[in-house]
Amino acid sequence: MAPVPPAQRSLASRAAGGAAVTMFGQAAKMVVQFGGIVLLARLLSPYDYGLMAMVTAIVGVAEILRDFGLSSAAIQAKQVSREQRDNLFWINSGIGLALSVVVFASAHWIASFYREPVLVTISQALAVTFLLNGMTTQYRAHLSRGLRFGQVALSDVGAQVMGLVAGVAAALVGWGYWALVLQQVVQAIVNLLIAALCARWLPRGYRRDAPMRSFLSFGWNLMAAQLLGYASRNVGQVIIGARTGADALGLYNRAFQLLMMPLNQINAPATTVALPVLAQLQDDRERFGAFLLRGQSVMVHLIVAVFAFACAQALPLIVLVLGEQWREAVPLFQVLTVGGIFQATAYAAYWVFLAKGLMRQQLVYSVVARTLLIAFILVGSIWGVTGVAAGYSLGLFLLWPLSLVWIGRISDAPALGLFNNGTRAIVGYGLAAALSWYASDWFGGPLWRMLAVGSAAMLLGFLAVLAAWPAFRRDVMAIVEIRKLLREAKRPK
Repeated sequence: MAPVPPAQRSLASRAAGGAAVTMFGQAAKMVVQFGGIVLLARLLSPYDYGLMAMVTAIVGVAEILRDFGLSSAAIQAKQVSREQRDNLFWINSGIGLALSVVVFASAHWIASFYREPVLVTISQALAVTFLLNGMTTQYRAHLSRGLRFGQVALSDVGAQVMGLVAGVAAALVGWGYWALVLQQVVQAIVNLLIAALCARWLPRGYRRDAPMRSFLSFGWNLMAAQLLGYASRNVGQVIIGARTGADALGLYNRAFQLLMMPLNQINAPATTVALPVLAQLQDDRERFGAFLLRGQSVMVHLIVAVFAFACAQALPLIVLVLGEQWREAVPLFQVLTVGGIFQATAYAAYWVFLAKGLMRQQLVYSVVARTLLIAFILVGSIWGVTGVAAGYSLGLFLLWPLSLVWIGRISDAPALGLFNNGTRAIVGYGLAAALSWYASDWFGGPLWRMLAVGSAAMLLGFLAVLAAWPAFRRDVMAIVEIRKLLREAKRPK
């Protein structure tokens, strides 16, 4: 085996350490976010959350416009001069300031659209976060580019913790929905302060002679794909808020956030680890396919197992954790978890797009896929809140095979193997979850006993599937051996 140059060893060591820190940071964020969901859900009402969701579903698109894809453009660029970095700061800050003004001026329109007068002050208060986040963008990009992942994690977790403390304190003194507004504002301020202190640089004036075209071109394409994704995730919330009011939207929003939190927190570190290796192996079809299949197995088995159990035990989990006032969110969460399962199985296709540099094809796919998903949500909205959830999940179910067919036609990725991997996980954990639901429902009684019985039945069902299904057992054993595959991926071809 040829010796690895010291520079490459140093980069590999820093990247590996960065991946570990990133995963630790994501775990800490997940704990804080889940703690926030539990604490604030017990202190606030669905109406409070519904008001907040009404505003964020519309103005949240400004967050994507504010970034403009420039954070990723700065991170992936081979070189970024001091002048370019300063210019990027002023561009993001200028966009953030403009969006703050637009949101502030649109507050009365937002309130009129939902027929909720209190949304005027909520929208105006949240407007400042776009300026703050715009100023933060390039500080965080600078830290990520320098592989200073520990400081990025410090910024993330510190902001989450301080925002949660402020929100809980406000909720305890009876501020209601203002607790959620304060949480967002404090989080944006702390994020900016920590990132700026860690980055240790102050922008100078804008330099017109610094070349910026490549950054703006990259950012434009990425932003377009992100806007499509955002629209498909939030159009249902806009429809619910406009048609049925804040209470129904609050229930849907909490169910949706319970779905997205584990998806986002697991996908981010998994992608951080998988993409560098896949990019390195993109010209070696056999090893690329092997790692892709193994990486998908890890992702799918983890998420499908969690969601299958959560779907089966949604009633005791939500009522015991969030409180009795959230009981009506149970069927919504159960329907959404089905969609979450299929969304997780499609992550591997996204890895293929990025690892092989198929960004233009990925944008075309996003246009087609997200348009279909929005259409399903709009049709489902005819049947109210449950119809929106069903339309979202049905759309994700159909997009999974579409994504595999798409990457199968434009790359040499093992699309059929990815489909079989996902199918085995869905069927295996689905059987275990069915047993879990049946057992807890049959025994009945207090919710804590239903959860205990359901948990034991889920474990027994998993062990039974593991013993009876050799292919499923091979998938689980492959997950155990993922470290061996990572070592093999580092070898020269």
